[in-house]
Amino acid sequence: MTGATPTRAPGITKFDASIADIVVETPDTITAFLDLGQPVTYRAGQYVSIDPHQFPSLGSMTRYLEHRKGRHEPPRAYSMSSAPHEPYVAITIKEEVYDGVMEYPPLISGFLVHQLRTGDRIAVTGFAGAYVLPEDVKAEHILHLCAGSGSVPNVSIIKDSLLRHPNLRHTFVYSNKTLQDVIFRAALAQLQAEHRDRLKVIHTITREAGAASPNEDIRSGRVTVDLLREIFDREPNTIVYACGPAISVWDRRAHAAKGTTPTPRFLETMQSHLTELAVPRERIKVEAFG
Repeated sequence: MTGATPTRAPGITKFDASIADIVVETPDTITAFLDLGQPVTYRAGQYVSIDPHQFPSLGSMTRYLEHRKGRHEPPRAYSMSSAPHEPYVAITIKEEVYDGVMEYPPLISGFLVHQLRTGDRIAVTGFAGAYVLPEDVKAEHILHLCAGSGSVPNVSIIKDSLLRHPNLRHTFVYSNKTLQDVIFRAALAQLQAEHRDRLKVIHTITREAGAASPNEDIRSGRVTVDLLREIFDREPNTIVYACGPAISVWDRRAHAAKGTTPTPRFLETMQSHLTELAVPRERIKVEAFG
């Protein structure tokens, strides 16, 4: 989850974190490594929440949006890309950009991506979220269907599972516009090299033709039902974890006012493909980003 409004879970804790390091993943995406100052326990796939009111430089915009919306600006949720065994809690943040369709411009993601610095202090609240593997996984294979920053919780899940579930295999299908947009590209290649019998990574690139790499499976175009059928034929005992852009509340409201139907986005398309392949709904876990 990135930039969305979180649902508060019981027993979560507020941490005064220090930014231990920042890695630029793509031109609009960073990973911030948080030193929470104490040992923590969380589940791979969960998120932390960040309250925009803590940042003085966002004060005017926050008050303006609260005035326009007539309500308090809530914290935003950002999924962790780290796994529980790693030394720091890491959150990966992709800048949201106003697209002319949203009712209001994004408030916090651009600030976090472009203004956070090593040594800064930031208050985060965690941990929450149900986009996690069950303790007793009833499958031999997990198919991860991701687009854009939807990769973040799934990378956490894969790193954790490769350590804790020695008999569980993973296929990571990752859709982006261009190779420059691929978050964690080097890390995914390294994980696949270290776990060739348990992890297969497939990149689908929608706006860049002719991409090739001797050590990566890079395909042109969108994620197709034929690609998914190929994976299910090879791995019939599969559970699906799908995360990426979905039709927003604002899209639905705008189209409802016009009496039109919004164009399906990544998650709606993946759900349609899975329905065509007769994958039972109970074997599909979905997390919407946007």
